[in-house]
Formats: sequence, C-alpha cells, structure tokens
Amino acid sequence: MIFVCTGNICRSPMAEVVFRDLADHQGLGTRIISTSAGTGDWHVGERADDRTLDALHRRGYDGSLHRAKQFTAESFADNDLVVALDRTHERVLREWARDEDQEGKVILLLSFDRGSESMDVPDPYYAGPEMFDSVLGMIETATRGLFRQLEPALRQSRTTPRI
Repeated sequence: MIFVCTGNICRSPMAEVVFRDLADHQGLGTRIISTSAGTGDWHVGERADDRTLDALHRRGYDGSLHRAKQFTAESFADNDLVVALDRTHERVLREWARDEDQEGKVILLLSFDRGSESMDVPDPYYAGPEMFDSVLGMIETATRGLFRQLEPALRQSRTTPRI
C-alpha cells in the first residue's frame, strides 16, 4: 500500500506512519508493506516537514525515518492499493494509470471515514501547527476505517501482501 499526497512531507507521511503503527499494534506489522510518496518531486530525499513530525510526536508516533519520494509508474506494480489524500491526487493517479487494473487500485483515504463531510484531506503546508494536528486527526480516523476493511484479509493471509 502506498499513501500519496503532493510533496510527501505532510499528509502522506502521516498516513503511512499512522497505518504502520496501527498494524504493528494489532500484531500485523509483518504482514503488510506500506509506504508513501508525492505526485511531485520537490522534496525527494527530505525528511517530513518539522510540523508533521511535531504533530506525529505529540500523538505518540515516530516519523523520523521518513524520506520523501516521488510516485512513479513502478509504484503501481509495487502496491496493491494506492491511497490518495485528496481528489486532485486521485485524478492525477488515475491519469497516470496504464490500464484499468492500475486505475482500480486508486482510492481516497477519506472514503473510509463515514463521518467525513469532504473527500479531501486539506493540505496543512501553509498553515500552523493546529492545522497539522487537525489533519492528523482526520488521517487517524480514516486510517482506522481503512485498517478495519483490510484486517480480515491480513489475518487470513499466509504471505506478506503488498497492500
């Protein structure tokens, strides 16, 4: 599974870290491979934004190992699920898909939050720490919903899926 936002320094690293933490706490961390990427290449190789790391730290997560990367054509082949953080990312990813199978892998994270009034996780990049905390809360809720959907298959799988 790969979480995708614009630059891979705010939203998608949050989703990656939260999902991995949830899988680890449920004893399924070894049964899933999850990562994140950006649609753009502006931040490739950089750490997550300091405000992202601070928001994660305040909630007990560790995002210190994250290094930004860009989504590539190979990312479709390497992942069973491509999770877009907003509809712009979803549209771009569907345009990049080479066939219906790849396009079918693309989903919106907030589609797993039944209470969400929007399908877009807002970009906190130009905002303050409060917005990063708010975005992290949205991501936590939706990620729990996504995990609930995947958990039965993960528990039954005898091999490590590339979800």
